[in-house]
Amino acid sequence: MAQHLVVMNLLVPAGIYFLARHWSLSGIWRWWPWATAAQLALIWGWHAPAALGAAMANPPLTLLMHISLAASAAWFWASIAGMPRQERWRAALALLITGKLFCLLGALLVFAPNALFGPPASHPQEVLSGAGLADQQMAGLVMLVACPLSYVTAGIVLAGRWFLSLDEDQGAHA
Repeated sequence: MAQHLVVMNLLVPAGIYFLARHWSLSGIWRWWPWATAAQLALIWGWHAPAALGAAMANPPLTLLMHISLAASAAWFWASIAGMPRQERWRAALALLITGKLFCLLGALLVFAPNALFGPPASHPQEVLSGAGLADQQMAGLVMLVACPLSYVTAGIVLAGRWFLSLDEDQGAHA
């Protein structure tokens, strides 16, 4: 959990920000609805109990999970970073939707009455100890912290910039 949160919420956005400062990402912003949908579908899909259980039991599938989540995050953040000034409301909307649904997944993991994911076959003692539920709840808490630190903060910053640009436009026309 920590690995893909660091990649999706820190490394990928920082890398995209760096790219946007040095190269034009124009045009990619038009794909924001699909990038948003792909990221949400992958994050929720990979957290389905069967998919996550299979990924945790199979290292190549774990790698595929991490690569697909990083790729969808890169597409999403590139579409946000490439958003033209007059279209920033779309970026704020995408960040709001994504942030809310990521936080919802985190809350589901925290407040589920039972472990949604079984322990690996090599660790059956975890079932008896309740470690699976505790791990799941900790992962959900990490998601609930990471979500506002990345998606909601980025949405607030973008919305603030958008509102300031509206004020600048009004001042130029007055």
